[in-house]
Amino acid sequence: MILIFVMMGISWLIQWRLRSKFSEYAKVGLQSGLTGRQIAELMLADHGITDVRVISAEGRLTDHYNPADKTVNLSESVYEERSAAAAAVASHECGHAVQHATAYSMLQFRSAMVPMLSGVATYMPWILIAGVLLLRTSMIPLGVGIALFSLTTLFSFVTLPVEFDASRRALAWIDKRGIVTTQEHAMAKDALWWAAMTYVVAAISSLATLLYYVSIFMGGRDRR
Repeated sequence: MILIFVMMGISWLIQWRLRSKFSEYAKVGLQSGLTGRQIAELMLADHGITDVRVISAEGRLTDHYNPADKTVNLSESVYEERSAAAAAVASHECGHAVQHATAYSMLQFRSAMVPMLSGVATYMPWILIAGVLLLRTSMIPLGVGIALFSLTTLFSFVTLPVEFDASRRALAWIDKRGIVTTQEHAMAKDALWWAAMTYVVAAISSLATLLYYVSIFMGGRDRR
């Protein structure tokens, strides 16, 4: 439990740092003068991807690539912004589109897990609660809950190489294409690093929570 609370604190700090970095780099105008939308469209074109649309999404830091309808969704500020932060986000999300187009194995694995996990997420918390409450009567509910939770933990760790690879593709392309200067590239790299850290902490937190439930399960078994 202590580890879980520590990870929650670290997660909050990283989220705060991420927002701070993006706010800072959003104020740095690109010498190329390109908006996030233009950068995204250019990266897609350079990779021969013609069936993906770049659209504006409501909210802040809501940027994502949707493989189901093949859209790169950029938050309103990134969509029209001409900054190092916008370049980082737009090219990163297009990195996912490139992964999809090239059948990147880890993205395929992650996408295959989504339908299954959407159903798991609905019932898993209730199964875990029931498992803890019924532990003296039966260990089966908690065992089932742990098995389901392990899938979400696996998903968290599978997400890591997907996110790091998308950032690698993004940074390589904006550098090669001359979208950013050396200074702007360093800012984009830093912003993407902090974004990646949110996924790292989420994965570790999920593992810590899984181990917590496993410890309850093992303790219940020992008392039987």
